[in-house]
Amino acid sequence: MNPLRLMTGRALLPALLLCAGLLSSVHAGLLAAEDAAVLEVLDDQDERLLAIPMPEGAGWCLGWNHSVAGFAVLDCYRHYAGRMVLQRSHLPDFAAGLDHIPGRGRQVSDGEGGYWIEDINEPVPGNAYRLRVGSMSVDHRLVTDSLRVSLSALVADRRVTIRLAVPSPPSD
Repeated sequence: MNPLRLMTGRALLPALLLCAGLLSSVHAGLLAAEDAAVLEVLDDQDERLLAIPMPEGAGWCLGWNHSVAGFAVLDCYRHYAGRMVLQRSHLPDFAAGLDHIPGRGRQVSDGEGGYWIEDINEPVPGNAYRLRVGSMSVDHRLVTDSLRVSLSALVADRRVTIRLAVPSPPSD
């Protein structure tokens, strides 16, 4: 046997083992990422259109422009103990259908003529809800501290499901 070939083979063995170890680590990391909670937008065929990592304690808002008055409205959620929880809503006016329901959170002025409803703290049943996405004039959008995604630009006039997908969702 050629000694150079044997030496090359022996030198390759540690490199191959190192690569196998790295691939194993990458695979384990991918599995961990798959097990992480994500905020998903699914189409009416349950195909994923969007996935945003949403670790425990993270929050997001669904924003839109009121179809009559045109001002921005926000419903803000948080991932809390594996649940999608509606925490607060921002309403710039007492327009049609937008008012505070006594006993459901507390109303606080936003200092600009509108108000926040704070401390709603309602778990969303099944960690999901359906939404018919409005046109660009409505501009339904998901907003986090670092991201803004216009659902209207993606799927205007279509039904979607917005859900918090967690590895082991709690039962309702």
